Amino acid sequence: MAQICLFLLAESRHLPARLVQTSPPARGDEQSGGKYQIIDLDLARYDALAARFAEEQAEGASFLKDGIPTKSAGFNAMIEEIEQVAIVSREPILLSGPTGAGKSRLAERIFELKKKRNQVKGRFVAVNCATLRGDAAMSALFGHKKGAFTGAMADRPGLLKEADGGLLFLDEIGELGLDEQAMLLKAIEEKRFLPVGADREAQSDFMLISGTNRDSRLAVEEGRFRDDLLARICLWSWCLPGLAQRREDIAPNLDFELERASRALGKKVAFNKEGRETFLAFALAPETPWRGNFRDLSAAVTRLATLAPSSGRIGAELVGKEMGRLAEGWGTEKQPSGLGSPRSRAQAADDVLSPLVPAAELAATDRFDRAGLAEAVAACRESRTLSEAGCKLFHASRTKKASSNDADRLRKYLAKFGLDFERVK
Repeated sequence: MAQICLFLLAESRHLPARLVQTSPPARGDEQSGGKYQIIDLDLARYDALAARFAEEQAEGASFLKDGIPTKSAGFNAMIEEIEQVAIVSREPILLSGPTGAGKSRLAERIFELKKKRNQVKGRFVAVNCATLRGDAAMSALFGHKKGAFTGAMADRPGLLKEADGGLLFLDEIGELGLDEQAMLLKAIEEKRFLPVGADREAQSDFMLISGTNRDSRLAVEEGRFRDDLLARICLWSWCLPGLAQRREDIAPNLDFELERASRALGKKVAFNKEGRETFLAFALAPETPWRGNFRDLSAAVTRLATLAPSSGRIGAELVGKEMGRLAEGWGTEKQPSGLGSPRSRAQAADDVLSPLVPAAELAATDRFDRAGLAEAVAACRESRTLSEAGCKLFHASRTKKASSNDADRLRKYLAKFGLDFERVK
């Protein structure tokens, strides 16, 4: 029974170990030193215990989603895979996706999950690399010795050292300079680096999660990012979809944000029936862009909760004002109203495509294809790179493939209509 318990704890990664059984040498063969073997029990005989660990794995995936009951099949499959990797691996993870898609929050939840399982002992250290510039970037990341440069009045350990034994999250890693990239590569591979002005290397054993909203491959091709560093940090890589690509998850995230706003304000806030229906009709409309993704949703709920009357009920009138505020920030019409008539939808697609496709070709293109192409054009225009646009358009199907190249898939689709990404942009 002790072997069974120890084995199950080791197999579920509650104990970072393998179970080894030793035996003494046979009589007359004392010189052999005995034997040992790794114990491999048949878990099929212990269904109840195996089911418990399966439930715990499901709880881990829910934990990474803040307990939000998301409905997007593609997103849920991705989170389950991330949870599986996070439990057993300390290798670097690269999270890509648009600004506001939740990369920072997911990195923090991965850390908390590993801490719950006693897999990390250090801190969670996060930094936006876009805020690091020039000599200050090297000092912030790797630390410096007193007197290393003007203004260095005391030793500074640096963020890598602060993350020793814990998790370091480098958001917008593509903003780092090439010198910092070279130093970071050495720190990842050797767990050692040289602080500014030091003559002895420092050590730090940290797990790295990187975030980016840019096309890393394009950055390598343009000489702005080291190919060897990208190869090292993207052993595990996932692209987080934006809110517009997960509209089925808007309702549960709306409830989550309402609860969080209620706790922050110290009062219970909720929509009345008309207010909730009005907000969801606006939020789910295909023409609502959600350019800031979950940051936009969180900000909208915070404003609604703050402005709610003393009763704590958010009505349609207040929602209407917030819709106008969001639309103004996006530069769109005040109140998207849903799908609209078939004629208006077809006209909207033609309005998007007419500057790009000759009138004769457009007239000869099926309405079905015009709608699809208009959606692709819209994704390109709200994305910085071809890869980011491809990730948005093909997120659900890409999770079902062993490997995928969203950028190439989108490039070929646009080429069918004589278009390319730069022209569309």
